[in-house]
Amino acid sequence: MLGLGSPTHPLPESSYAAWTSTYRWEHCYGYDYLYAGPLFTHQLSHVWIDFRGIQDAFMHDKGIDYFENSRRATYVQQQYAINNPLGFKDYAPCCWGITASEGPGPDTIKIDGIERQFFDYVGRGVPYGPDDGTLAPWALVASLPFAPEIVLPALHHCIHQAKLTEFNSYGFKASFNPSHPGKSGNPYGWWVSPWHYGLNQGPIILMIENYRTGLLWRLMRNCPYIASGLRRAGFGGGWL
Repeated sequence: MLGLGSPTHPLPESSYAAWTSTYRWEHCYGYDYLYAGPLFTHQLSHVWIDFRGIQDAFMHDKGIDYFENSRRATYVQQQYAINNPLGFKDYAPCCWGITASEGPGPDTIKIDGIERQFFDYVGRGVPYGPDDGTLAPWALVASLPFAPEIVLPALHHCIHQAKLTEFNSYGFKASFNPSHPGKSGNPYGWWVSPWHYGLNQGPIILMIENYRTGLLWRLMRNCPYIASGLRRAGFGGGWL
């Protein structure tokens, strides 16, 4: 949007058509939506841009907006965890959130008689994978504006049952994997990332504020370059 809205070196409008030409519209777990496996793909643009009620040509044809699309993608994530097709530990209605993230691998170990392959950083996604049991709690928070009715119980689980903030000075670590035992003597009994990443921490703060007050959305609606970029991409309706 910033590239399209540049006042001096704007991208050609055809670049947005090229972007949308790569889209995959799919049906998963009862939801029709624009597919992307890692949850962050459905979130990061929404940190800044209020997509509620505005549509480009693609979404106009589908009868929804990108906000509704991200809500559906969030529910697909939860349903995948409920189904848990690969049988990973602790996946549940209140324990989900698969995205591109750090993991406990590369490692292959036998757990309960099943040989499991674990990855390091990889673009984990739903429903086609890869999936090695690694969950990212920050990705839950970044979905808060879309589906608070399922995100808030999941956050409650992460904080009070999994106790993912108990040993951390900066809130959630990047990711965790209840199926991997982690290093001997760790306080959880399973693998938890040793790291915090600003790329994760930022959306946590900003999407909480969008859920509470819509502050970021209100500020960015007044950015002429964002508004211009959206219009040149063919968006209309709503606040535009």
